[in-house]
Amino acid sequence: MKESPMPLDKTKYKVLKLDCPAEKVLRITFDRPETYNSLDADGHRELAYIWREIDDDPTINSVLLTGAGKAFSSGGDFEMIEKVMDDFDFRAQIWKEAKDLVYNLINCSKPVVSAINGPAVGAGLVAGLLADISIAGKKAKIVDGHTNLGVAAGDSAIINWPLLCGMAKSKYLLLTCEPINGEEAERIGLVSLCVDDELLQDKALEISKKLSTGAQSAIRWTKYALNNWYRMAGPAFDASTALEMLGFTGPEAKEGLSAHIEKRKPNFPSKSPV
Repeated sequence: MKESPMPLDKTKYKVLKLDCPAEKVLRITFDRPETYNSLDADGHRELAYIWREIDDDPTINSVLLTGAGKAFSSGGDFEMIEKVMDDFDFRAQIWKEAKDLVYNLINCSKPVVSAINGPAVGAGLVAGLLADISIAGKKAKIVDGHTNLGVAAGDSAIINWPLLCGMAKSKYLLLTCEPINGEEAERIGLVSLCVDDELLQDKALEISKKLSTGAQSAIRWTKYALNNWYRMAGPAFDASTALEMLGFTGPEAKEGLSAHIEKRKPNFPSKSPV
């Protein structure tokens, strides 16, 4: 299979840590352990667009995605969320990046393995669950917290959660923001595998290496064909991201963010305008 010689420029990435733990395996690490690997504006942008470079890089056959320290990723930081609420231009930019993250990951031909360790929320969780093979440690804490923040579940859950674990479970988890551990995530089909936490990184690397040495055309074309299920859900996903951004302009998001910052239960308005 002929590929253009366009290697990924590792020097461009300041928030994501990149290294190669094995031949033709790229490891991406969320590397802000002091904030449980939250993503600022720069990290959000890097995560959205790195997949295009990976797709073009002939030295990469597979990707391993994980988090440094005790967490996978705790989602967008409060400063970024506040700016999304207050700045129209920034909100439009984040909306585009949120869509591009999902579609770039879906369209990246190289197989992606995620090693989900500890808390997993927001854009980091998007990438973790859109990975072709998702592996969670038993102590992983997976939660889509959008409705607790006062906005619609827009990151990616609408495009993949109903396919992964069914509509009934998706509605329950997305409407209530109920967190689940790695074992429950595997039981309901939200992740591919669950392993003991101390085995997580080794298992993820083992599978990444297996994918990197396999029949590349066969693996990539199988991924492409399977991901047509996601592409068919594109209109529903596009609507969800737009509704999420609309929510950031309203009073529920303001109360949700304040409650998160103040570490209290949100007091949302009892009446809805819709």
